[in-house]
Amino acid sequence: MTVSAWREDRIGSALRGENPAVMRRLRSGFAVIGDVQFLPGYSVLLTDDPAVQRLSELPRSGRLAFLADMDRLGEAVERACRRVETGFRRVNLEILGNADGFLHAHVWPRYEWEPAELVRRPVWLYPRGMWDEERYALGDRHEPLREAVGEELDRLSGRAMPTAPPGGG
Repeated sequence: MTVSAWREDRIGSALRGENPAVMRRLRSGFAVIGDVQFLPGYSVLLTDDPAVQRLSELPRSGRLAFLADMDRLGEAVERACRRVETGFRRVNLEILGNADGFLHAHVWPRYEWEPAELVRRPVWLYPRGMWDEERYALGDRHEPLREAVGEELDRLSGRAMPTAPPGGG
């Protein structure tokens, strides 16, 4: 698989373990770090069934699982961004489905340092060029934040890494 071929089949590549953006496997899908990071910590919950286009196509239990995973990813992003980033303000959660034909949810951290004309507006109003600028592309410099989100997902699922007892024991 070429370096970016996974982008053409995000869910299939995640199922095969070939999607490098995957942070964790969740009950209903995959928590992935976003391709663009002009708002550091941007993440996406991908369904694990590429045939599912809408939340309403899932049985009630599947809908609840997806929404619970969206909530968990949102809380993990919030905790990680509060800990690692400066000026964290809140998290916005969105299920849109206008461009990609598979069920997914966006988790957008929002910051105090955002431009005044955009901070209270939908992220989609950011200038189109920012979505393609190399300086905002996902890269190695985002690894600490990516790891922090993954750690928070683990904590929220009860899979936190054990810590050494006091005294270094």
